[in-house]
Amino acid sequence: MKGFVKVAAAIPQTNVADCVGNTQQIVGQIQEAAARQAGLIVFPELAITGYSCKDLLLQDSLIKQAQNCLAEIAAATQSADIIAVVGLPIAYGNALYDCAAVVENGAVKGLVPKTIFLNDNNRNDLRWFKSAYGIAPNATIRLFDQDVPIGRNLLFQTDLYSFGIELGEEATTPYRPAAHQAQAGADLILHLTAHSDVVGKYRQTKAQIAQTSKTLCCACVSTSCGFGESTQDGVFGGYSLIAEQGKVVAEATRYSTVPQLTIAEIDLDRIGHSRRTHAMSLAVHHPQSACRAIRLETVATATPACTTRSVNPLPFVPASDTLAADCEEVLTLQALALAKRLLHTHTQKIIIGVSGGLDSTLALIVGIKAFDMLGLSHEGIVGYTMPGFGTTRRTHSNATALMESLGISVKEVPIHDACKQHFSDIGLDPTKLDAAFENSQARERTQILMDVANMIGALVVGTGDLSELALGWATYNGDHMSMYGVNAGIPKTLIKYLIRHYAESCGNEAISQILLDVLDTPVSPELLPSDDKGEIQQKTEDLVGPYELHDFFLYHFLNNGYGPEKIYELAKVAFSGTDPRVSTYDKTTILKWLTTFFRRFFSQQFKRSCMPDGPQVLSCSLSPRGAWSMPTDATAELWLKECETLTNG
Repeated sequence: MKGFVKVAAAIPQTNVADCVGNTQQIVGQIQEAAARQAGLIVFPELAITGYSCKDLLLQDSLIKQAQNCLAEIAAATQSADIIAVVGLPIAYGNALYDCAAVVENGAVKGLVPKTIFLNDNNRNDLRWFKSAYGIAPNATIRLFDQDVPIGRNLLFQTDLYSFGIELGEEATTPYRPAAHQAQAGADLILHLTAHSDVVGKYRQTKAQIAQTSKTLCCACVSTSCGFGESTQDGVFGGYSLIAEQGKVVAEATRYSTVPQLTIAEIDLDRIGHSRRTHAMSLAVHHPQSACRAIRLETVATATPACTTRSVNPLPFVPASDTLAADCEEVLTLQALALAKRLLHTHTQKIIIGVSGGLDSTLALIVGIKAFDMLGLSHEGIVGYTMPGFGTTRRTHSNATALMESLGISVKEVPIHDACKQHFSDIGLDPTKLDAAFENSQARERTQILMDVANMIGALVVGTGDLSELALGWATYNGDHMSMYGVNAGIPKTLIKYLIRHYAESCGNEAISQILLDVLDTPVSPELLPSDDKGEIQQKTEDLVGPYELHDFFLYHFLNNGYGPEKIYELAKVAFSGTDPRVSTYDKTTILKWLTTFFRRFFSQQFKRSCMPDGPQVLSCSLSPRGAWSMPTDATAELWLKECETLTNG
């Protein structure tokens, strides 16, 4: 398993044209990064000389001193398992090149010269440097008694990952080297730059680097020179950014007057899965043969654990700063999908079984929004409450009050007598509270909804959610079935936030109070009799496990292709008690429900293979029509054995 690899982005304190002093800073940061178990460290563009040397860059003394200092930096890696990438000017042929040098194990392994130059704040780098376009594909330079590869087409490979290099403005151009490098196999793109600051530029840069990591399915490590560079005509504020798959996972403090080292772990498993599932078709345009592979000797180390970055325990839930807007968008997408289905079927009526629980409440909210979109009367929404043996006063009251407050048509059909007759017909002992006792109630409710829909020309809107589909927590041909499943793409953890958002934004205090009580009600199918106090006795999460854990497992299994070991290691961090939104779980509890997740996920595929239509609104779905394709008789043995190994370990 690849796991995580630790990388570092450095901002040394620069002294312009002081190669020796700058090198001391660089060596010190290499040693610090190695001590903190980083396997790779990246320095800014022209870090050895300082970026703002201007015409001093053409002086032989400075060029030679920079080259000698590179030898000292290479020597610093001899006793450390770390790869260093540092910027300096290199004289080659009859020209000077702005280069990134890759050093490891005491030697320079390759030089990547800058190809694309743009004017930045009236600076014309072509005054000093030549573009790498003219360098032959297999060129080498004699450096420290060895032939060192030099060129714009170098791709560096370790035993765990590959990386490519961009310099300066190359990252902002349409034909940027990173696109070529990523398609040739680079998991990491290293960006050495010298970023002079103007107001607003950093925000654009940060967004661009994050987007690059998403577009190219990679990680980006970008660093720029900072305090100490000349302020004659501009200010170098210094930044370091480490991004992965569209998200910045670490960044330095801006405008610091002291050196900084930003360290983060890169999830190679996630990058690999994303490449396999999303980027394979791109490889034909840029075959790997177009790149010149440089094999590095340093043994890259990885760990399945994550120690330097937080792990979100609620990956399906939007971030707090976009929560309201994202919740509204999810509800709108669900409603839009239902509106289209109503128009296509030429019907202006829907039927929903409203239980007073989370799922049916969300389906009802979506129905209201869809009818509002189409300008239809809420009376065309027919809500059925169907109290049975496990229905409590609380859920029944909430269901009825909510339907009345929303102005829909309210119907009630108790199922006690029908179920008792059915028990008698099939010879079921009603005191034996087994699966048949429970499932017959769910199927009776579905039969009522389907038959009434036929009577009045309506669509039965399903209420089952993504989490229930993953665990198979639905009665086959009972609540498993509908004419359109609006919640099929929504996990249970997100449903709570969607309902709370609607409660806070609907502008109706009565509706809001009902919804808040629904949120406070334990999740239950209410198929077993209540306790002596009339309270819910059958609690879903006591039986199949906490949904916050299962949704976490599901997200990383579907989105990232992780196996049990990786999910387990992440879950230990995510549910360690640092996030107040979720409960704390110990290792034994996590492993118990992780095993349950994989056992149920595989065994319940037959229900997903014939699930009704329903919209995908998040990054993953379990629809058998393209989103998730899996044989119903696939074995879970591999995953369960891995869980068993974790338990015994």
